[in-house]
Amino acid sequence: MPEPGKGMSRRQFLTTSATAAGVFSIVPRQVLGGPGYTPPSETVGGALIGCGGRGPGTFEGLSRGGLNVRQLAWCDVRFVGRADNKTHYTDFRRVLERKDIDVVAIATPPHWHALISIAAAEAGKDVLCEKPMSRFIAEGRAVVQAFERYQRVFQIGTFGRFGMAHNKAEVRKHKIMSSGLLKPCDGVFIHKGGFKVKEWSGKANLPPEPVPANLDWDMYVGPAPMKPYVRERTGGTHRGYWDYEGGGLSDMGQHYFDPFQWTYAKDATSPVHVEASAAPAHPEVCGMWAWVELAYADGLTVVLDSGEWGEPYNRKPARGLNPEDIAPEIMRQVDAMPDPEPLVEFGQAVRERKQAGGHAEAAHRCATLLHLANIAIRTGRPIDYDPVQEQILGDPEANRLVNVPMRAPWHL
Repeated sequence: MPEPGKGMSRRQFLTTSATAAGVFSIVPRQVLGGPGYTPPSETVGGALIGCGGRGPGTFEGLSRGGLNVRQLAWCDVRFVGRADNKTHYTDFRRVLERKDIDVVAIATPPHWHALISIAAAEAGKDVLCEKPMSRFIAEGRAVVQAFERYQRVFQIGTFGRFGMAHNKAEVRKHKIMSSGLLKPCDGVFIHKGGFKVKEWSGKANLPPEPVPANLDWDMYVGPAPMKPYVRERTGGTHRGYWDYEGGGLSDMGQHYFDPFQWTYAKDATSPVHVEASAAPAHPEVCGMWAWVELAYADGLTVVLDSGEWGEPYNRKPARGLNPEDIAPEIMRQVDAMPDPEPLVEFGQAVRERKQAGGHAEAAHRCATLLHLANIAIRTGRPIDYDPVQEQILGDPEANRLVNVPMRAPWHL
């Protein structure tokens, strides 16, 4: 092999060496050095895709964990007439083609989260994605597989679990649940209110409006079904339409249940039985619901109680996980276990090529909880779910909501 400077540039030498070692796919571009390339301790190039209300905050999250990020590109479907193909874009694919972009913040509506995240992983970018992670369950699994395949960093845009991991009582609960010794678990976790159910209920049968001159409506719709433009389908009110999100439950739920997933060691599984109390669902717009009860295979029950419609949840009393109620021989084994590894924030994960705390599998399992709740609301009947095969059992109609068709040419 030629030495650097003898028929081969330094970057070529390092790239060839890394490839020969079989590790090039997991070495970030900025580590390779060479002209125009900076080490992780210095500045990396960043892009924001989706420049609405949540955009700036999501982009700031790229710097958590000590990463210096310089914003080089902005992308939004409302940039028609402003796109210059240098800094401002309407098509995220043009952003991902840039070799000077290392990290990407995604703050689009959720029907775009999965496809853009997957494309970014394929392009060698690390991703911080707004919540909820996906619009339907199969999308989330596709994201997990892509980030495993390309060995990129993924962090969901909620950091609640980091507080749990620094709380001694929550760490102890995590150890109890991850030990597998507590079977069955009679814990009942009830989250009351804060779901913005009425606020993000959609409006049906609105008359079509002219598409604004600055909006690429076809690109906004993307993989969702093409519908006539109405302003409520954009901005914050997009949350009220099944085509793009899942109401206030999807909007707020990942904030609430990401820390729950960590504390109760559910990052690798999902509920197996779901029941809901809700108003009859509209096929296009999200509506009102009272509560959803989701039970895991080990008996742990999690309840979403909206407090905005119908009767409040009263099927089971809340029951916390109290170590004093657990057999002493179990607690001795639990307390002998090592504490879990510290959760790694996005910037540190990028610099050190580690898995981020809110990684793709954890984010997918949390989003799945929300999707299952919405499927029970939409179908109006209990559902049984296989968390390994990720399929709803014995209900083909409900199971079609696990893997929703995308509008051509978009596909997973």
